[in-house]
Amino acid sequence: MTTLNHQQNIILSNFSKHSNATQIRLRLYIPACYQHQPVISQLISKYNLVVNITGASLGKNTGYEGYFDIQIRGDISQISSGLSYLESLNLKIVGKLNVDGDSWFC
Repeated sequence: MTTLNHQQNIILSNFSKHSNATQIRLRLYIPACYQHQPVISQLISKYNLVVNITGASLGKNTGYEGYFDIQIRGDISQISSGLSYLESLNLKIVGKLNVDGDSWFC
């Protein structure tokens, strides 16, 4: 598993040279203080990314950290900006390389 800074480098190195669009999979950990904030919505509206939530676990009213498993689709600059936004919130983001060699994570 990797942290965001290293992960950004991995993501950017896995983009296809023939296309600006790509997809990534991430697990995004959401601390209790952000569980009522529109973090995912911001990725869509502010960074024009396509986001698919493939799994989630949020401890509603428990005060514990939760997570989203998400697929993000966009061009290189959109994804990079979206990841920088998530990093600015100090969210924990992890992923691992797909052994099939495509640009997907998790």
